[in-house]
Amino acid sequence: MFRIHCLLMLAGTLAYAQTSSPRKLITSMEGKDLYVAYCASCHGLTGKGDGPVSPALKIPMADLRTIAKRNNGAVPKEELEKMILGEKGSRAAHGSEDMPVWGPVFRKVENDRDLGLVRVRHLVDYLVSLQLK
Repeated sequence: MFRIHCLLMLAGTLAYAQTSSPRKLITSMEGKDLYVAYCASCHGLTGKGDGPVSPALKIPMADLRTIAKRNNGAVPKEELEKMILGEKGSRAAHGSEDMPVWGPVFRKVENDRDLGLVRVRHLVDYLVSLQLK
């Protein structure tokens, strides 16, 4: 458990490296910018699952470019939103509801949940754009 926590902290550190201070929300609302800041350290810049942290993880990263292929041609946007937020019913890859990896970043933004949800939706829309044809 300690190893997983350390790896998650490392992933967070790498993802936040582009910001001026650790644990600071980037100001951009663009899906690609959010992806690069919060997802690419594990999932890779192209979504292939080959981010710099991925070799240290026990479970291989999913290829985010094949979400639609794995779901009969559709991208389950609501499931992706839940996964990012760490909500009940989502897969455990991003942590539990109590401690999701990035959920708090998207939930508690300037005490404005709506802006957090906008960021999540922009991120999900970017994931849709990564899908292989």
